[in-house]
Amino acid sequence: MSREHVAVLMGGFSSERPVSLSSGKACADALEGEGFKVTRIDVERDISEKLSALKPDVVFNALHGPFGEDGTIQGILEYLQIPYTHSGVLASALAMDKGRAKRVAGAAGVPVAESQVLNRFSFPSEHPMKAPYVVKPVREGSSFGVVIVGEDQAHPPQVIGSDEWRYGEEVIVERYIHGRELTCGVMGDQPMDVIEVVPQGHNFYDYDSKYASGGSKHVLPAKISPKIYQKIQTLALRAHQAIGCRGVSRSDFRYDDRFSEDGEIIWLEVNTQPGMTPTSLVPEMAGHAGYSFGAFLRWMVEDASCLR
Repeated sequence: MSREHVAVLMGGFSSERPVSLSSGKACADALEGEGFKVTRIDVERDISEKLSALKPDVVFNALHGPFGEDGTIQGILEYLQIPYTHSGVLASALAMDKGRAKRVAGAAGVPVAESQVLNRFSFPSEHPMKAPYVVKPVREGSSFGVVIVGEDQAHPPQVIGSDEWRYGEEVIVERYIHGRELTCGVMGDQPMDVIEVVPQGHNFYDYDSKYASGGSKHVLPAKISPKIYQKIQTLALRAHQAIGCRGVSRSDFRYDDRFSEDGEIIWLEVNTQPGMTPTSLVPEMAGHAGYSFGAFLRWMVEDASCLR
C-alpha cells in the first residue's frame, strides 16, 4: 500500500502536551525532508472525525501521556483501520499502568523493585515502606508527580492527598534504588545501545532534566562493563517482548554499582512512545547506530500497522 501521506499526531490534552508538540514538530519536519506528504494535527476530541475525512496512509503517533500513550488513540486508529506507529492497544495500556507492567515484566524474569499500589486518599499516615522510597502516579510519564522520600523524612509526603495533586487516584510506592540511570531502546526486535543519563543540577531524571537544554548529560555508549551492557540490552528486549511492544520502545533502569561491578540492576518502566525532541534519547541511540533522524522515522513509518 502507499505510505506517501503521513498524519503526525501531536499536542493533545495530557500534562505532556508541550513535549508532544516539540516531538511532533521535529518528526513532521524530518518526514517532510524524507519526501512524505505530512499533515500536522494538534489532537482534540474530534480526532476520529478529522482522520476519517483526511484518510492518511499512516499515522505517526507523536502523542505522549494519557489518551495518546495508554491505548485510547490506538483503539481509535484500529477502529478506523489506519496503520500507526509504536505499540498497539494492549501493550500501550499495559505499559502505561506501572503496577501491572511491573508484574508482567517481573514474571518474565526482568528484575523489578519491591512496590505496592495505593489509593492516594487512603495513603497511610505512617511510611508504607522503609524509607527511602519513591511515590509515582500509576499512569503518567515524563516524571510528572514523582516524589522521592528520604530516610530523614518523618512522615509520608502530604502532597499525595492534597488538592494540589492532579495525577490520578492511584499511586505506586517503590523502593528507592541508588545508583546510575541507564536507558536502552528497542527497535523492532533488536536492542539499541545503552545510554547513561547524568542529571545536571538535579537529584534525579525529572522533567527539566529530560527536556531542558543542558538538563542532563547523555553518555553514549554508557561506560559500564561489557557484561552489564549486554545484560541491560537483554532485559530491555525481554521487557519489550513481555509487554507486547511493537516498533520502538525504551526501557529505563537503575544500576547500583557502589559495592561491586555486578551490582544491582533494576528495571523501572518501558516507554512505548519515547520522546522525539532535540534532547531525546532514542533518536540519539538511532544516530549512534548509523541512522539519520529522517531515516529512523522512515523506518517507523514503514513499520506501521494495525493489530499491533
